[in-house]
Amino acid sequence: MKKCRDCGELKPLTEFPPSKRNRDGRVSYCRPCMRKRHQASYRRRMAEQGRTVRELRDVPNGYRWCPDCETVKELSEFPTNPSGRQGYGRYCKPCHNIRGRENRTKNWGSTREYHLQHRYGIGQDEVNDLLELQDGGCGGCRRPDPGHVDHDHETGEVRGILCFNCNQALGNVRDDIAVLNGLIGYLETVERNSVPQIPRLEIRFVGVAAEVDPDGSWHRREPQQA
Repeated sequence: MKKCRDCGELKPLTEFPPSKRNRDGRVSYCRPCMRKRHQASYRRRMAEQGRTVRELRDVPNGYRWCPDCETVKELSEFPTNPSGRQGYGRYCKPCHNIRGRENRTKNWGSTREYHLQHRYGIGQDEVNDLLELQDGGCGGCRRPDPGHVDHDHETGEVRGILCFNCNQALGNVRDDIAVLNGLIGYLETVERNSVPQIPRLEIRFVGVAAEVDPDGSWHRREPQQA
């Protein structure tokens, strides 16, 4: 047994960290008191450097404190992070997203520049060069100011700049030229053989005269006045 010099309690030797300097091979302070001493020393060193140390907060199990919004939230409100405490990030999801946008703006100039560089390997300057080659219009419909980078999904090679509709259309047909040609032929056939308007039909229910419109709806026909 040994008495801690800070708390004054008599505790087993195993409650004292090992030390080669003392005869009994243990330091003079129990583990909880040593932890407090280390924390106080750390805060003192940070204060000398002009830095502050956030105090750890006592929160219930399954919850965590977000230091940005200063709110206790459930762990599900924090992004997962294998290297973080309890396997979650330090900041809640909204604060994490805000910090991410700020960092991307700080390091890349804008969120769009970060997105272009990491997904397509080009920046806004290269996008502007491609737009100039396309006379400022969409590579498909030629509408002005397109904002979507088109790339080959197999090779990753950038092919041009498209508007949202044209870019989505290529994705829907999976870049299949045969499908596009088939759709063109289909539209041409429909245009040549336009369906004639369905004539208005007259039907009679029990004692009720009605008319059916071309869209399939029907309404009661009012009797004509003499």
